[in-house]
Order: sequence, then structure tokens, then C-alpha cells
Amino acid sequence: MKEMEYTVETGGPLLPFLLERVRGSRNHVKSLLTRGQVEVDGKTVTRHDHPLTPGQRVAVLAAPRPAAPFPVLYEDGRILVVDKPAGLLSMASDREKLRTAYRMATDYVRQSDPRGRVFIVHRLDRDTSGVLLFARDEETKRAFQDQWDALVRRRGYLAVVEGRPPREADTVRTLLRENAAHKVYSVRSGGKEAVTHYRTVQSGSRYPLLEVDIDTGRKNQIRAHLSELGCPVAGDKTYGAAADPLGRLCLHAHELRLTDPFTGEERVFRAEPPRGFRSLTRPGR
Repeated sequence: MKEMEYTVETGGPLLPFLLERVRGSRNHVKSLLTRGQVEVDGKTVTRHDHPLTPGQRVAVLAAPRPAAPFPVLYEDGRILVVDKPAGLLSMASDREKLRTAYRMATDYVRQSDPRGRVFIVHRLDRDTSGVLLFARDEETKRAFQDQWDALVRRRGYLAVVEGRPPREADTVRTLLRENAAHKVYSVRSGGKEAVTHYRTVQSGSRYPLLEVDIDTGRKNQIRAHLSELGCPVAGDKTYGAAADPLGRLCLHAHELRLTDPFTGEERVFRAEPPRGFRSLTRPGR
């Protein structure tokens, strides 16, 4: 199946022609040739220096889609965006080195390219599900990480909570500190600034649904702030929840909106709410 097709206007070698038009690193474009995913006038070409003449048609074929261990929201030569399940670390820790989103994403890309790699750009807490972006090469990783705060336009979450917040919508701005038990809490001084915006989306049940945006990405920021408002995230016994109605922390990163550091275009990635969020917050429940 053809993914992209181009008409040659000026003659020259094939590789420079592709590098000007195909999204991704130089190694990614070269791998398309190596895997036989490039055709010139309907014939497969693998040579980097294959000569092109005006009027020829160059097609880049879509690779067979390998099986993924989690939903893949988007991928191209530079990035891979997945819907990380709850209970999975973003990257390795001292206690867990194998079952991580990073390891699974690496195994996924290597099904189609044995030399393929992914790079951590940002993280989600283990018990939070949702949109997680990986870079496919070091250049892309640096481009995102070096200006992450400037590039990100929105980090949107959905939270099912116990109890109701004091206002329908508000902004929480505190300093957060972590204690010896790795629990985060607000302090008057000596902490790191954390800013959380929330609004109530559904409030007609025992478990209201909140939409939450964060300006900062502190550890457990949303969980700590909602707990201090008197409406802890459902299933979050660490921060005061009484029940665990879905057998998981009910916090989901449902939207990541950012500027592409290479093109300047706005990119929006969304992950659907997990099964159970809507039914749990349905009015009258």
C-alpha cells in the first residue's frame, strides 16, 4: 500500500530526493530503502544513489504494521505516541527493568527494524494511563526535551474522584515536597511550584469526573492537589481514597498538545477514556 507518492521535477540521486520529502531522520529514510519500501515507476529500488529523471514517480510504501503491546496513537520516522496502560512504568527503575513502556516500545519498533530504537521524552506515573510520546532518534529526543516547556501547549487529564471539589472549576498553585515515604504534599516554602487547573465535567454521581490541566509536571502533582481539595482520585489509597471501584488509579492523560520542533506545526494526540470511567461517573449511579 502506498503511503506517499511524489513526482520528480529535477533529476538527481534518490536518497537526497527522499530526505527532502520524507519525515524522519536520515537513518529512517535509509532504512526505507533497505527494507524495499521505495518504488520508482512501480519498481522496487534499494540503491541510495539510484538516478532519478524528471517525470518519474517515486512511491514510499507503508510497512506492514507489527503487533503492538498497547494502542499506538501515532507514529512516523521521528516519534511514536502510545496509550500507556495503568500499572506500567514509563522507564526502568531499580526494582523493575523489564516490564516498562520503554522496553515494550523498543520491542515494537524492532519488529519492523531490528536496529530501531526509542528514546524517553517525558514520563507518566506508573499508575496513570494515557498519552506517552517517544522519540525515534537522538536528534528528535533533544529537540523535544531541550524546549519541552515551550513546546507543550496542553497536558490534559481526566480524573474520577471521590467527593466534590470546593468549586466547579479553579486553579491550585502550591509548592510541593516529597517526604521519606515518597508521598508528595504542599508546603509553604522549600518546595517546587506546581500549578493544576481543573473543571468539573460530570458531577451527578458518587464519583465526579474532572478535566485537569497542568502547567508543571511534578511527581504525583494532580493526586496531591486533588487530595488536598478533599476529592482524592478514586482508587488512590496513598492519597486518601476510601474505595477502588475500577481496580486501578482513575487518572488518565487524555490529551497532549504541542508544537512540532521541526515544522512549527501544532500536533494533538488523544487517548480515549479508559473503560469504566464514563459508566462510573454516569448521573444517578
